[in-house]
Formats: sequence, C-alpha cells, structure tokens
Amino acid sequence: MEAWAAMRAQLWPDLALEEHRREAVELLSAVDEPVFVAELDAGEIVAFAEASLRHDYVNGCETSPVGFLEGIFVARDHRRAAIARDLVAAVSAWALSKGCRELASDALLDNLDSHAFHGAIGFEETERVVCFRKRL
Repeated sequence: MEAWAAMRAQLWPDLALEEHRREAVELLSAVDEPVFVAELDAGEIVAFAEASLRHDYVNGCETSPVGFLEGIFVARDHRRAAIARDLVAAVSAWALSKGCRELASDALLDNLDSHAFHGAIGFEETERVVCFRKRL
C-alpha cells in the first residue's frame, strides 16, 4: 500500500502523503471503486489505476452508469511498456461487468501528455470545461 500511496502523491501532489495513505485505506474497502495495480515479478508495484462507477451525468457520455478512470500512474522507469494500456483494459473489463457501456476519464487542460495517452488508447475528447467558483 505504501508504494501505491507514494505514486498517488506524485499524481495528485496537492495532498500530503498521509492523506493519500488514508484515502488508500478507504478505497480498499469501497464497493464500486476498484484499484488495479501492476506488479513486477519481484513484487514491486510500478503502476496503478483507480476507477469508479458514476451514476450522475458524466460530461460527453450518453449512458448511466459510466465507468470512470479516476486516475492512472506508471512509475517513470516503466512507462511506454503497455502497462497503462493493460491497466485501462482491466478497468474496461470491470466496467463492462458492472453493466457500463462507456468508460470516461478527464485531465487538466494543460496536461498534454495525458491527452495524448487517452487518445492513443482509444478515448475520444468530448468537450472542454472551465470551472468557476464564487465564495459566499
């Protein structure tokens, strides 16, 4: 779990490592929020993908529920080895087993590497969104 939490902290650096550890523990007991990991023969975890079922509206999707790729990360030394593609295939199979007909994901507007990755594994861009808030 420690390797997974450390990779989460690299993917989502706005949270402290301790918070990632806490969330990892919660995810392990979640029903419809699976975590998939890629593990080397020596037992080293080098990648993960977190998924969920979303029943609310998912931008660009036409069905419900929608399988959602919440996050995916591969350690730098193991990138470009089809690990992420295999993890997304596992997420896709899980989503299909839950009755989903679509798999969705998102990325920040400036994360061009993520955009390229999603396109390379068969995702299509559906829309772009800018989020706003107003303090009350």
